[in-house]
Amino acid sequence: MNFINSLKHQLKTLVIGYRFMQVVQAPYGAFIQIGKYADALMDEHGMQLMIRSLARTPQGKQALAERRYLGAVDLDALLQLPSDTLGHLYAAHMKRNGLLPPPVREPAPNDYIYLFNYVSETHDIWHIVTGSDTTKAGELQVETFSLAQFYPSRFWVALLAKNFLKIALYEIELCEELMAAVVRGWIMGRRAKSLFGIPWQELWEMPIDQIRAELNINPFLSTEIEATLAQSNLDTSISFTSETASNASSSSLTPALRIGS
Repeated sequence: MNFINSLKHQLKTLVIGYRFMQVVQAPYGAFIQIGKYADALMDEHGMQLMIRSLARTPQGKQALAERRYLGAVDLDALLQLPSDTLGHLYAAHMKRNGLLPPPVREPAPNDYIYLFNYVSETHDIWHIVTGSDTTKAGELQVETFSLAQFYPSRFWVALLAKNFLKIALYEIELCEELMAAVVRGWIMGRRAKSLFGIPWQELWEMPIDQIRAELNINPFLSTEIEATLAQSNLDTSISFTSETASNASSSSLTPALRIGS
């Protein structure tokens, strides 16, 4: 039995690794590959941990019991709302990025499908609420915010791992910008009230500033933290002259201490 369980574990690990590399090589927003990656990662224990976490609020508990969705979304009608409302900002965001509103869905047969659909249809609303654009940094900020909100979640951790590998392989020059987005998204997500289960379709006409205030969401952190995130190590790096290097080599410090200094 132990041999069979070990074999199953190794096979699952291989499948996850294969799906991981597929999604690393795919462009950002490749939902088919992301869906297959999520399928490979999901397990009963991880699902139950996340369900218990999401059900800690009355709205989350009700959403899981009813498995409710947004329903029909009319972007043209939402565009007619005042420019500072959630509905107008969401519709403008969708139009600007060439996105269609989420489909009207049938009731989900289980929690896993419901959660995947829920994340898919509210993702762009969370962009608006968190003040995150659709650049790579903006997407990473929303993903990290989502990890903080859906914690603990194997999927969001693994999605961030995928993006970190993308940075290492293809976008190392964006490292500072993307890591700042990770920090901002995590802190913002931990400070905010739980967004899961909020009936967004009832808030279209509400000003975005009021929504953020009620949910304790501030797209900008404290002045000190924002200044630190904006500071570039490349701009303040020390240029060592040959004389400095020579002095370092003749120092009485041990090599380990010189490296750490």
